[in-house]
Amino acid sequence: MRDQLLVIAMGAGSALAASLLGWLTLRALRGHSLQSALFASAATGVLSVFAGITIASRAMFISSHDAAVSLIVSVSGAAVTLLLVFLLGRSLARDSQTLRTALQALGDTLQTPTPTQVPTQPLQTAELSRLAHDLQSTRTKLTESRARERALEQSRRDLVAWVSHDLRTPLAGLRAMAEALEDGVAPDPARYYTQMREATDRLTGMVDDLFELSRIHSGTLRLTIETVPLADLVDGVVSEARPLADARNTKLVAAIPTPSPTLRGDIRQLSRALSNLVVNAINYTPDGGNITIEATSTSTSTSTASEIALSVTDTCGGIPEADLSRVFDIAWRGTQARTPTPTPPPPTPPPTPTTTGAGLGLAIVRGIAEAHSGTVTVANTTNGCRFTLHLPVSS
Repeated sequence: MRDQLLVIAMGAGSALAASLLGWLTLRALRGHSLQSALFASAATGVLSVFAGITIASRAMFISSHDAAVSLIVSVSGAAVTLLLVFLLGRSLARDSQTLRTALQALGDTLQTPTPTQVPTQPLQTAELSRLAHDLQSTRTKLTESRARERALEQSRRDLVAWVSHDLRTPLAGLRAMAEALEDGVAPDPARYYTQMREATDRLTGMVDDLFELSRIHSGTLRLTIETVPLADLVDGVVSEARPLADARNTKLVAAIPTPSPTLRGDIRQLSRALSNLVVNAINYTPDGGNITIEATSTSTSTSTASEIALSVTDTCGGIPEADLSRVFDIAWRGTQARTPTPTPPPPTPPPTPTTTGAGLGLAIVRGIAEAHSGTVTVANTTNGCRFTLHLPVSS
């Protein structure tokens, strides 16, 4: 028992001395490479074993031959161990460089539109491999986010340009008419007052559209959900759009199934979305054209309506195929500008424009549809196009 305690004491003493030396070495290597620290730690363990075997062999009076054999075996094992640790350290250093490259790529993602690809190679440990995978996933998400940010920024710039242009036109007209009335050169003051009111209405509509779109994009659009009879929704929109359609000699009809289905939603917002589609169709349909509002419902195996498709079909001649995917973008106007006709100077009163707005109507329609967990699509027909609101029966 005494010999065992002696061996334990010698092993513990040698390990403690080697550990103290290793700790001092690691402090001296602070700030150096991971490979150096790993090699120093392994060397500390090897030194501890080597010192313990040497001290024990001398204290136990082992023969010189046996002591030499023990030392040779210890040195051989230590050499192999240190070689393996050296190779492991070099591999970890290479993995560390790979992760460093991945982090640099994250910085490139924030600074350049097309960052360099992060190099991929097998890593030494599962933890490092997961970290590299997470960095690559983060880089991909940042790249996509950066692309969306750039697209949104360009969209905002286009919106500012379009709105500035559209606001300038009615404001110039209002100024010209006000000056004509002030100077007393207006031949028909009553008509000028009417034109000024119409221009003011257009400006109010633009401001309302901007406010509505900002609420949609900021996520502050609040819906008052209630049961909405589809017939009431369509009748209200048709009644409001009828005077504009009659002024353009455009036939506006609605085909609603009987009995009329109902859906859950905000009737004010849904009316705005449908009204935007109808007014857009009237503005782009030549005089004497036709506009049809139709409603269909799809059913599940239980014969219960699950979705209502509310479509507005016009005879505008169609939209170029290349533009179909962009019609719901902010400030997009296609090949035909929606800018009101420039106001001529007095004394001739400015003509009433056939189209108004800042190119926000269809973007608002998409935002309202998505707020109701629905979608809006567009497709060309034989001599026009069809916009369709897909709304779930229960939102």
